[in-house]
Amino acid sequence: MAHQIRTVITGTGSYIPDRVVPNSDFLKNTFLEKNGTPFEKSNEETIDKFREITGIEERRFADDNMLASDMGAHAAEQALEMSGMDREKLDYIIVAHNFGDVRAENRRVDMVPSLASKVKHKLGIKNPYCVAYDLPFGCPGWLQGVIQANYYIRSGDAKSALVIGTETLSRICDPHDRDSMIYADGAGATVLQANNSGSDSGILSHVARTDTETQVHYLNMDRSYDESADDTLYLKMDGRKLYQYALSNVPGLVKKSIEKAGLDLKDVNKVLIHQANEKMDEAILQRLFKLYDKQEMPYDIMPMTISKLGNTSVATVPTLLDLILRKQLDGHSINPGDTIIFASVGAGMNINSMVYRVPKNESDIHES
Repeated sequence: MAHQIRTVITGTGSYIPDRVVPNSDFLKNTFLEKNGTPFEKSNEETIDKFREITGIEERRFADDNMLASDMGAHAAEQALEMSGMDREKLDYIIVAHNFGDVRAENRRVDMVPSLASKVKHKLGIKNPYCVAYDLPFGCPGWLQGVIQANYYIRSGDAKSALVIGTETLSRICDPHDRDSMIYADGAGATVLQANNSGSDSGILSHVARTDTETQVHYLNMDRSYDESADDTLYLKMDGRKLYQYALSNVPGLVKKSIEKAGLDLKDVNKVLIHQANEKMDEAILQRLFKLYDKQEMPYDIMPMTISKLGNTSVATVPTLLDLILRKQLDGHSINPGDTIIFASVGAGMNINSMVYRVPKNESDIHES
């Protein structure tokens, strides 16, 4: 009798730009209200309040000569090296992003050819049956790419996939919008492979949803708050509504994914959640624990990178995973047999959650 095929993570990689941008860099900005009038509060007060709410102290911006596809290829090289697999045997390359290759000197969306095709080219992969395509799904894009790759692998039609999240959010920020301080640049990548050894490790379940009835414009593109500026479009968000949407919907969806895997919250070792806002992520986790009638949360269950790396959209979760696996995030580790929740929320509005069990031994990791 054939074993059930499971999808396992065999390699991770990330690209974190060298350029550090502390909050103090924004003291020179002229922040405006939506109607174009100046802020009443000083920049010092605005920035202090921002740090208090989001937890962000600094972020990373890509060098001017670095594109999202470049960062994605760098992260992919690391992931392929860790996995040890032959890149010519990859069946899929899925690149999650929202704005394509935005150049520093010409800030327009560039998606032709697809970023995935560019990454495949940069990786030097010649195999024409390695299919490369892009996935725009808001901040949950990388995780949705993993979910899609899991379907391909579980069907038996594919044995491997490279899923990348990469973004240069710094290039679509309105300098007059205080919310722009949240955004940063970076990339994360993951190699997924089939395992049919009969092990119970790998991707166990996922749940996703899209809400558009009243929520579709919580994140959107619009003109600068500076009414004298040109018609360039920038990323805008309704922070208050987005916060409430996430708190109302993410905990229940995560619980549903845990139940779908036949597990309980007590079985979960780590929750790797999209690094959007420190206070919001903490509130989401608290609500999840309340759904299980638990008040006490393990102090190390939810690792965070947002204070130093900011919000890199599709790159936050794979970067977080890579840093932990490479033992570069103090106080956090992922061990064989651990059960991990991956979860994200973002433009769409989209939410997804996935339950993953780390293989217990080497024979569970590579394809049989």
